[in-house]
Amino acid sequence: MSKKRLFLLDAYALIFRGYYALIKNPRINSKGMDTSAILGFTNSLLDVIKRENPDHLAVAFDNGGSLTRNEAFPEYKSNRQSTPEAIKIAIPYIHKILEAMHIPIIEKPGFEADDLIGTLSKQAEKAGYQTFMVTPDKDFAQLVSENIFMYKPARMGNGIEIWGIPEVQAKFEVDRPEQVIDYLGMMGDAVDNIPGLPGVGDKTAKKFLKEYGSMENLLANTHELKGKMKEKIEANKELGLLSKELATIILDCPVEFHEENFELNHPDLQKTNEIFKELEFRRIAESLPKIFKNHTEANSTNEKEVVTIPQKTEHSSNQQFDLFSTPIENQQEEKEISGYRSNENLDHLYQFVATPFSRKLLLQKLIQQKSVSFHIETIGTNCFDAEIVGLAFSYEKGKGYYVSIPINKKESKNILEEFRPFFENEAIEKIGQETKQTIKILSNNGIQLKGNLFDTQLAHYLLQPDMRHDLNVLSETYLNYQPINLTDFIGKKGKNQLSIREIDLKKQAEYATENADIIFQLKSIFEKKLEDLNLTKLYNDIEIPVLRVLASMELEGIKLDAQFLNSLSEELTNDIQKLESKIFKEAGVEFNLASPKQLGDVLFDHLKLVDKPKKTKTGQYATGEEILSKLAPKHLIVQEILEWRGLVKLKNTYVDALPNEVNVITGRIHTTYSQTVASTGRLSSNNPNLQNIPIRTERGRLVRKAFVPRNEAYTLVAADYSQIELRIIAALSEDESMIESFKRGEDIHAATAAKVFGIPLNEVTRSQRGDAKAVNFGIIYGQGAFTLAQQLNKSRSEAKELIDNYYKNFPKLKQYIANQVDFARDNGYVETILNRRRYLKNINSHNAIVRSGDERNAVNAPIQGSAADIIKIAMIHIHKFLTEGNYKTKMLLQIHDELVFDMHNAELEQLKPIIKQKMESAFKLSVPLTVDLGEGKNWLEAH
Repeated sequence: MSKKRLFLLDAYALIFRGYYALIKNPRINSKGMDTSAILGFTNSLLDVIKRENPDHLAVAFDNGGSLTRNEAFPEYKSNRQSTPEAIKIAIPYIHKILEAMHIPIIEKPGFEADDLIGTLSKQAEKAGYQTFMVTPDKDFAQLVSENIFMYKPARMGNGIEIWGIPEVQAKFEVDRPEQVIDYLGMMGDAVDNIPGLPGVGDKTAKKFLKEYGSMENLLANTHELKGKMKEKIEANKELGLLSKELATIILDCPVEFHEENFELNHPDLQKTNEIFKELEFRRIAESLPKIFKNHTEANSTNEKEVVTIPQKTEHSSNQQFDLFSTPIENQQEEKEISGYRSNENLDHLYQFVATPFSRKLLLQKLIQQKSVSFHIETIGTNCFDAEIVGLAFSYEKGKGYYVSIPINKKESKNILEEFRPFFENEAIEKIGQETKQTIKILSNNGIQLKGNLFDTQLAHYLLQPDMRHDLNVLSETYLNYQPINLTDFIGKKGKNQLSIREIDLKKQAEYATENADIIFQLKSIFEKKLEDLNLTKLYNDIEIPVLRVLASMELEGIKLDAQFLNSLSEELTNDIQKLESKIFKEAGVEFNLASPKQLGDVLFDHLKLVDKPKKTKTGQYATGEEILSKLAPKHLIVQEILEWRGLVKLKNTYVDALPNEVNVITGRIHTTYSQTVASTGRLSSNNPNLQNIPIRTERGRLVRKAFVPRNEAYTLVAADYSQIELRIIAALSEDESMIESFKRGEDIHAATAAKVFGIPLNEVTRSQRGDAKAVNFGIIYGQGAFTLAQQLNKSRSEAKELIDNYYKNFPKLKQYIANQVDFARDNGYVETILNRRRYLKNINSHNAIVRSGDERNAVNAPIQGSAADIIKIAMIHIHKFLTEGNYKTKMLLQIHDELVFDMHNAELEQLKPIIKQKMESAFKLSVPLTVDLGEGKNWLEAH
């Protein structure tokens, strides 16, 4: 489920940007007023609203500058020229426009917009929001996190840019966005008059960050510098720290995020029209009602009616049937349409099918088709209790039919039964989006979806694995068509939001049938693209069959022993309390262990564990896992704090949370697998995520003990590919030494150690095997000497020597890696054994950090992707075998390289070797695939 989104606009940055973008050709109205700044800002604002349809939005203004920064450094921003008159005039108008549009204005005397946006972004992140900071100002990059993004508006023909963590890492060549503060502090900012370190520019700042990681670490190691650079920096240490302080966005401003106050509401069109009339913004005045369509009575009356809703009479039914063969008149596809096409500017015919007779005629038409797109409209996303509201069908571009499903269960069941002959017709191809969910919903209504399938989301995933695949994006990208925004019909989230059933049938039909129409049109585009890129076989033979397998697994679910988890929760609670008591005793004071601030004060002020403890940008002591892990070997209390954190996370995230995921109808846990998230082809598990259950600690592994067979007549069986990725890289590289080791059944890590260290296999020590194992897996993930050194606690030179020896003994592996990178540079992608593609758009980048990331992916993606391909083949074969044999045994879970089965005891001895054989023979490599089988009364025993 996607997160809620908040957009925060940096007013002055957008105002200045709009003004200077038009500086050579300013917009002057008939009164001689320069409206460039107002126009530029308003266009940016409306583009965000139109493009992103945000639920929550606000605009932040500076008010009197930063009191804190001016006190610390009176010269802060003192070099700025006076604000242009056009911008001074613009501000009151922009305020009026925002007030008329009911958009919140955020400003506080003595605080800059950067600080207000930063504070609100972090608060919104904690409230479960994704925040987009709409600004061209690079300083905001320091705030970027998993849920906070920079949104740089389009300009001068360039599209919008959204910076997440990877983009910030690439732009500034840093490991973490927070290091942007150090970057800005080092090189300074002429615009804001932040001095920085003398002689340090962009390249030098990036170089220092690579070597030292932070301003403080650089200043602590100036003895390593040389010449005048050393002299300058040592003489200006305080200036450097001050510059970093000035560059740090403040995150504790006196503003609070209350989501109800930030909802994007309908504008007062009368007021906006008056303002735009005065400014002579005619086009904006005309476009605003369309952007907020259906929000005003005037807009509603101007809409074109395209859905016929006949009365329930024999005459209207006949009219309805006539429309099935009526061509669409006056097609506008040949016309020049500015911007996106939509239901408002493109002729189409969406028919509401209302009576038993018309439904019968529709069914007759459907059964005559070879291929039909369909969309099921529901209330609720849980397939076990989702309420079907309507069925939409399309088999001709621009035409479609909508069947409303009544709330009465008996009537609903009867209408669904009428369409069983369509859904279960093997000869009709069914086209859908997120078809797996549809299969599950129909299954819970006693209907099977038969025939060939075409899923547009899945097809697009194979074509562009790194793009988004939701229907709106696909429609706008490939059809230049902007679909109806459902919130225009049902309203925004909140107590006043309607359900789809509560809106009138015309709107229901328009929305649902448009979906079916779009899906139908996308199919022909994607089908040809799959063929052009040699992906049709992968799509038809692997991904579509796996879709059906996953639907079956998700419907089956797995039983959870909630009683065991409850007892484990009690044990963890006791252990957590005992740890707390020990920690408080050793600290000599009680405090809130979950509070980073209180913990930092105790460790570094009270206990003084470190002379110069590191602080966060908000000024409190840093107490992250990286900091504490370095202190743990020397301080028992820190070890106990880390142990306490681990137990609390285990309890909250898994032990207490998993029982809440048990479905009340089935009494089982039903995870959802996605085929379209991981760009490598791996499946991802959500709600709950069973792939992330911790297995590295003893207590973490106990969570798997809670997953049990359905009853005493069953046993859980786990079948796990052994070192499949290493086997694949051995086969792909054609390295004879690795291949022979696998064929002989040797311990591959010990065999590698024997080669690397030049000793007999039986003399390999545990430590040497560990080193070899780290290198083996490091090669797959593209690790260099620096990372390997950290992992093995060796010097960088020792790690480099280890890698050099590895490549010396496995020359074909080294050549394979080089060949993969070369292929990617020439073609822009790499492929798995089944031609699954991973596009690498930065493989030829001039930026070494960005380029190296894609070079690693050039090696890793085919290996991980091939492993994913192989286990999918195995799943298809096993599911087919179990289904056709009518076995009681069911496949329940896929966790990375492992399959978990609920196996009937009477079938155990027969099926275990068959499953092993089908997994090992799923794909023939020059290296044998081996599978380890385990069984038990729970998943832990079986694994």
